[in-house]
Amino acid sequence: MATESERPRQLYLVFGASGYIGSNLTSFLCKEGRVVRATSRNVEVLEARGWQDVELCQADALQPETLDAALAGVDTAYYLVHSMAAGKAFPELDLVAAKNFADAAARQGVRRIVYLGGLIPKAPRSTHLRSRQETGDALRAGSVPVTELRAGMIIGPGSAAWEVIRDLVNHLPAMITPRWVFSRSTPIALTNLLRYLADIPEYDTTANQTYDVGGPDVLTYAEIMRRYGAIVSKRPLIIPVPVLTPRLSSYWLRLVTSVPTNVARALIDGLTQDVIAEDDRLAALIPQELLSFDEAATEALEADGQHAVPARWVDNAIACRSFRPEYSFYAKQTEGSATTEASAADVWVVLCRIGENGDFFYGRVLWWLRRALDWMAGGPSFRRSRRHPDELRVGDVVDAWRVIAIEPQERLTLLMEMKGPGAGVLEFTLNDGEPRSIRMSAYWHPAGVWGLLYWYALLPIHALIFRGTTREIAQRAARLTRLHNG
Repeated sequence: MATESERPRQLYLVFGASGYIGSNLTSFLCKEGRVVRATSRNVEVLEARGWQDVELCQADALQPETLDAALAGVDTAYYLVHSMAAGKAFPELDLVAAKNFADAAARQGVRRIVYLGGLIPKAPRSTHLRSRQETGDALRAGSVPVTELRAGMIIGPGSAAWEVIRDLVNHLPAMITPRWVFSRSTPIALTNLLRYLADIPEYDTTANQTYDVGGPDVLTYAEIMRRYGAIVSKRPLIIPVPVLTPRLSSYWLRLVTSVPTNVARALIDGLTQDVIAEDDRLAALIPQELLSFDEAATEALEADGQHAVPARWVDNAIACRSFRPEYSFYAKQTEGSATTEASAADVWVVLCRIGENGDFFYGRVLWWLRRALDWMAGGPSFRRSRRHPDELRVGDVVDAWRVIAIEPQERLTLLMEMKGPGAGVLEFTLNDGEPRSIRMSAYWHPAGVWGLLYWYALLPIHALIFRGTTREIAQRAARLTRLHNG
């Protein structure tokens, strides 16, 4: 392999940089001084990452006309997208996307495509795993050399499979499971996988090759849950039964896990067979210390605790000052909205008065009761006052909330500092379309089973308050606009 001084400055494209692996890989490559272009279907998500010296580009593999600009001048393209969140049609969408990408890469003279797929058992029964395999085949059907890495469970904050395991252990003291808990896998630490991804395109011999990658431990999912439980001082009771299939068990994932439901279901369907990395060629080519499961899990929890509050709450990754290991990484969500004839400026004027003299626009008694409970529990409610009655800036407190992001006339984000079994964020978003609308969204990271019960107990109240609050803000803003217009 050529040394860094011998290699020309190459452009690396991370296609799907808003996703879990893409986001981490972009940061990893940047820290190594590489020139990176990052793409997403929504470039605003990438802007919120705050990356320095990363070229941002909006592109969608299902919209071929967006791909040539994204791939222009690229040496190595990392293909890290999938359509699992789209529902049952995701295999067909993934094939179309992969073909579009391979064709565009050929037109733009890309030297190498690196694709991250999943470990494939013999005769895979899972739609998800078959789709991962077919996506790799579709990329290889093009003329650009492809290097495919196949990994199983990735141990790192935000990894969907890892977060499903965490939520199961954190939220269920006892669980009746299918027999898939006895299936074996070779989980790999995120840091180990990133090292492989970063280095593999630098070797000419890896072109048109497929490599299985995994960590040093071969574990059943039951062993994984128990080992994680030991790290966070939990002892889950796991009772496997033959009649409960992965498909049946996937139906209650919406209640138990905060991982997006379509993604979680697809992953669960892939747990019926052993997925073991038995290929050691890459480990010999790119030597590194492979972390054990316990080391990788501990590293993931420590990384969680170091997350800073993002500039905008766009990806729902946990970012709260009172982090605890049992907090779900992904958030439970609910929202309400209302349309208004008022100007965006007047809506913003009304919104910035939130909490002044205890006025949260709607349900004053309900808000007062929640604040009183927080006060009795030693929380900040009733103990703090606003800096200014009509203006807000980042860092301001509004009773038991703190402003963590402001985009005037577009978005206001508040972090909950009340006492509660989890971490919460409240966000107001203005849509300046026709008609103009205001949306109120709550994101909740439950801390263990009590956090989950707290969320579901308050869902009906949230539905009432969010509809009423947005409606009241819209009406107040409309009155203000009429006043301004004479």
